[in-house]
Amino acid sequence: MVTLPTAEGTVLLATVALATEQDIFMLRRSGKAAAEALGVERQDQIRLATALSELGRDVLGSSGLRVTFGTVPGASPVLRVVVLWRDGPGPGREAVEAASRLVPTRHDPAGRAVTIEQQLSVGAATTESLRRAQDLLAAHRGSTELDDARAQTSDLIAALEESRAQREELRRLNDELEETNRGVVALYSELSAELEETNRGVVALYAELEEKSSQLREASEAKTRFWANVSHELRTPVNSVVGLARLLLDIDGERLDEEQRRRVSMISASGATLLALVDELLDVAKAESGRLEPHWDAVDLRATLGQLRGTLRGYETRSGVTLTVAEPDPATTLVSDEVMVTRILRNLLSNALKFTEEGTVRLDVAAGQGDGGTEVVFTVSDTGIGIPAEEQHQIFEEFYQVRGAHQRGRSGTGLGLPYARRLTELLGGTLVLTSTPGRGTEVVVRLPATHPGEGPPDTDGQHPPAQLSLLVSIDDDEVFRSTIRPLVAQLADRVVEVGEGGRAVDAIRRNRPDAVLLDLHMPDMDGYDVLTELAGDPSLAGIPVVVITSAADATLDHQRLSHARAVLDKSSLTLPRLAAAFRDVPEQAPAPEESLRTAGEGGTR
Repeated sequence: MVTLPTAEGTVLLATVALATEQDIFMLRRSGKAAAEALGVERQDQIRLATALSELGRDVLGSSGLRVTFGTVPGASPVLRVVVLWRDGPGPGREAVEAASRLVPTRHDPAGRAVTIEQQLSVGAATTESLRRAQDLLAAHRGSTELDDARAQTSDLIAALEESRAQREELRRLNDELEETNRGVVALYSELSAELEETNRGVVALYAELEEKSSQLREASEAKTRFWANVSHELRTPVNSVVGLARLLLDIDGERLDEEQRRRVSMISASGATLLALVDELLDVAKAESGRLEPHWDAVDLRATLGQLRGTLRGYETRSGVTLTVAEPDPATTLVSDEVMVTRILRNLLSNALKFTEEGTVRLDVAAGQGDGGTEVVFTVSDTGIGIPAEEQHQIFEEFYQVRGAHQRGRSGTGLGLPYARRLTELLGGTLVLTSTPGRGTEVVVRLPATHPGEGPPDTDGQHPPAQLSLLVSIDDDEVFRSTIRPLVAQLADRVVEVGEGGRAVDAIRRNRPDAVLLDLHMPDMDGYDVLTELAGDPSLAGIPVVVITSAADATLDHQRLSHARAVLDKSSLTLPRLAAAFRDVPEQAPAPEESLRTAGEGGTR
């Protein structure tokens, strides 16, 4: 019958006294039988029996020698076997170490005890298994030496059988592993061949991509050369047409009758439209290639909006449409690119006027506060036909036009809104459009009030034009020289015009002007060569030179332009820009008293 748990929680199964060698045989069989009854695996049974046998033989002869068998229940139940003696040296260290290698063993010399614990599976120590273990322990007490020998022989045979079975299983696993290895080697060879083939394909593709990249670079360079040629060959005559038309209206307007003034105004307006379209196309191309750079300066908002109001006044002649450009607050300041700001607003206003058949188109300006600091907010609103929701994500694609009745009877290239957004982003701002079909459209442009990294703009007012005694103007285009005469006449008391690059240096050396206005592209001797000669002559190197050109900025050789004070675009040449370029020019000694008109020179004003 199973003994009740002791104070330590151990369920006592049996106590065996050891006095003779025969008792050691019995101990071995008892330990194996108890372990088997409690569900211990066969190999662990043999390890436990062997450890008990080794310890028992080593302590045999000690007085009061006995062995207790018990179980300790719990989350991790164990079979606990304790070897106890009253007097004597106890087991040697070699025996304890040998037992420890087989099963967990604790040696307590002071308490004269050696404890062996064999882990049991959870639920193995049931009442039935404990009773069977008790019965087996009691049955083995009367066994003979022959019985023990037979049991050891049986254990040995079983161990040999198990070893042979394990050997066969190991052989089978080795065969499977060899087969697997052969498959892995074959797969590796196949993958290596495929990888090598793929690498050859990648190398060929890379070579093809390199060739395509080279072709694209050549095409891009060809496009750049094309835009440079278009810039110089198309914009220059268009500038002249616009300038001469304005000159007729400003200077000779009183001598023109009403019909002539109307026709000249139409020429001026058409030329300005053509020039704006050419500028937009060129700027879009330059923006795509990253070559469009803003020219930061203080923007006169009152003048800019006044110019827009005058330029777009013709739209108000259509019945039912009113254009309102609000006056900006004098305290509102902006540092940006004046030309780009004007083009952004002109595109938005003209687009709004184009699609508004009746009602109002309004431009408002206000100062605001954004994430990056102070902003200037331009709001263009109209009461036009609006834009369908499904089209609003496409209208910022270049050359895209809204389909259907929206476009009927309205000319355009589809560049207005994409161009305006590109310029806005170049200036560090944002452009947001909202529209409702039948009710109108609102476009909000937010621009930083200052140039990134700089402080607030100078608000001291407009700078007065530079006061020069003598200016030499060098340009082979007679029409353009006629266009800018009114501008340069406001900068200098006397102006010498030179029509050939080859005569430029002689004219400068003879007249010793306060400053030089130099065209860059001339057939006989271009502006680069003129600059080089001026820089190389100590007596002329100090004369300030301002270069004017129609070429794109990316096509210029800036290293050869290092001697120039400034490089200005002919299409955006204004009196304030010229004045700013010539400002603070040091006064030269009085020009020599000699004729200012020479062969090849256009004369003076």
